[in-house]
Amino acid sequence: MKITDFSIVFVIIFVPVFLLSGFQIKDQQTAQFLEMKYVTALRTAVQDGASVLNMNEKQEWEAGYGSSKYFRADKELALGIFYRSLYADLGIEDDVQAQQLLDYYIPAIAVIDYDGYYVYSDGEFTGKDHETLIKHVWSPKKPYAYSDEYGNLIRFTLDNVVDVYDHEADSWVHGLQRELKSTTGVPLLVQSELFEQVKQTTIVQTIENDLANVINRHNENAVKNGVSYDFTLPLIPREEWNNSIHDIGLIAFVQGIPVGKDYINNYALGGGRIVKKPDIFAGTDPITGIRYFERGDCRSGLRIEETFTSAKDAAAEGYYERGCHQDVFP
Repeated sequence: MKITDFSIVFVIIFVPVFLLSGFQIKDQQTAQFLEMKYVTALRTAVQDGASVLNMNEKQEWEAGYGSSKYFRADKELALGIFYRSLYADLGIEDDVQAQQLLDYYIPAIAVIDYDGYYVYSDGEFTGKDHETLIKHVWSPKKPYAYSDEYGNLIRFTLDNVVDVYDHEADSWVHGLQRELKSTTGVPLLVQSELFEQVKQTTIVQTIENDLANVINRHNENAVKNGVSYDFTLPLIPREEWNNSIHDIGLIAFVQGIPVGKDYINNYALGGGRIVKKPDIFAGTDPITGIRYFERGDCRSGLRIEETFTSAKDAAAEGYYERGCHQDVFP
């Protein structure tokens, strides 16, 4: 066989292989790009939604001196910001059909509130022509509840405030765990470390179990609509859960979006914690007469005259910074 014949055979056999391999690599790159795009949009939307959970029009619904974690989560505002951010990042803010299609791949959104949680998921309704309609709706608020073998019931919050049904006294009490442990007959309240462990486990398992049921129901609706994809609750590491239940927050899932031969499955958690800026206290040293400012966690006996939100503002008014290590003479 001549060299030209070998060349022809090589071209016939291997060129299609190279082309097919190139197409597969391109498909993989496209799939990776789309997955990154959706995941980034989801995480950004969750953070944006969670950031407004603590915005309330009434002061009594915000954190106060009794608890830095007490907020009445504004779930409607958070949901609206979540979707607005998600649609904008994906470039479909003006495409109603694309928005409706994307919403189908979001089986559940949960809001972690101070004393319970909400789930935004499929709900069934009967239409005007008696047809069954399915759309996302909010569940009622569900408490973080725990019952022990003695018939006592504890409703947890994100901090140490609890509502307790004391079975022996046949009464409800409300207060801090450390204050109630000596006034009730509820064993769990006595051991602070065990109380904290049980509280965290209860909150996480309650939300997880509910989300699993919600996603299973979403599967049933998907089958009715001819979709064979199996939606499942992803495994969220316990450490990530524990970090998420320190403050009110938002959880959202995206599942089943087809990308090439694969599907996009991801979730995002975002917290609504407010990080308070340290107070800057400024005043005159009673001994030297020098004007100083110091940070809120470093009080040394200055005669306080003004407060600022930043060291820069205090310095602009002629105050010098005094650190905690500097001695203050009587």
